[in-house]
Amino acid sequence: MSAMTIIHVDMDAFFASVEQRDNPQLRGRPVAVGGRPDRRGVVAAASYEARRFGVRSAMAMATAVKLCPGLVVVPANHKRYKEVSDAVMEIFRSYTPVVEPLSLDEAFLDVTGSEKLFGPPEAIGTEIQRRIKEDLQLSASVGIGPNKFIAKLASDYQKPGGFTVVPSEKVMDFLTPLPVEKMWGTGGKTAEKLKHIGVMTIGQLRELSPGFLEETFGKYGRALYDFARGEDARPVEPYREAKSVGKEITFPEDVWDLEELRQTLRVLAEKVGRSLRRQNIKCGSVTLKIKYSDRQLVTRTERLPELTNLTGTIYETAGRLLNKHCKPPVRLIGITCARLTGERLITLFQDEKQVKEEKITAALDKLKDRYGEEVVKVASLLKKRGE
Repeated sequence: MSAMTIIHVDMDAFFASVEQRDNPQLRGRPVAVGGRPDRRGVVAAASYEARRFGVRSAMAMATAVKLCPGLVVVPANHKRYKEVSDAVMEIFRSYTPVVEPLSLDEAFLDVTGSEKLFGPPEAIGTEIQRRIKEDLQLSASVGIGPNKFIAKLASDYQKPGGFTVVPSEKVMDFLTPLPVEKMWGTGGKTAEKLKHIGVMTIGQLRELSPGFLEETFGKYGRALYDFARGEDARPVEPYREAKSVGKEITFPEDVWDLEELRQTLRVLAEKVGRSLRRQNIKCGSVTLKIKYSDRQLVTRTERLPELTNLTGTIYETAGRLLNKHCKPPVRLIGITCARLTGERLITLFQDEKQVKEEKITAALDKLKDRYGEEVVKVASLLKKRGE
């Protein structure tokens, strides 16, 4: 069992389970966390009681309500989920420092160096599952395998509350009967393409040559070839830097008014800027994302002459892109900042206007940190009296 060094822990129906734990009236009832069905809301998470009716994440809430009579729709409380996630991650890190979170509710753990202190991987996984249950009153599924790919598949094998161990010598037996759509990273289109050529299981996928897979699926073809053999050389990476920071909003009704879109951009720019400043990072590009009423998605990007995390610069850049490329009506609008860096660049001649804006922004951030986001508003965002 010494080869089993990777554990994957996946919380069961995380958002919905937190809501059911914190509100006893929701326990045993079908619950969906997300937006309102009458406002184009989307399901962020569904309890297992709701899943029995076919309710799934990313489904339109209006569809979920039709599928599941008596569905309880609960608005998301991301601050609370982050607090609970931090407690879960703290449990993980008490067994190994090598923890790679994939999201708020799942992570890989490399326990190669932990066995002398805490015993074999099975004992560590059992103890983690027990502590999540007893300390946090939540359920988690645990998978243990010789690499990330196998551990991820194992944690999904017997959800909820599953505990699956796949020794190195049992990897092929474990993989062979699994349907191809179970493979981590295999999206719906890839699975359909495989099925179209008669490949239904991972065992059947293993019979295809690497050349054929690369010709058919490009660079992902090699990964398919390796995964079908249970091979995955990727290390657990505990410190993954974000590649981008973004915010977007889906409107309850299509928006025709450019001024309303500009005001929405200002709010989004402030949220993105605040996020960058909290992380002490700056961006080198701004991307405007627009989805139209026919669901056509358009993105346009502008490189910045200097790195920034200032709301004003982000908003002005997004505004230029809006003026140039937007053709209402608009269903969704968003801002993404990329080309991120935490390096502090020193210039001999700093722009006085920029220095002044940085000082004002820092002061406003302190006010918001102390008194809340609503303490200061940009004048253009304030509604006229009587509106």
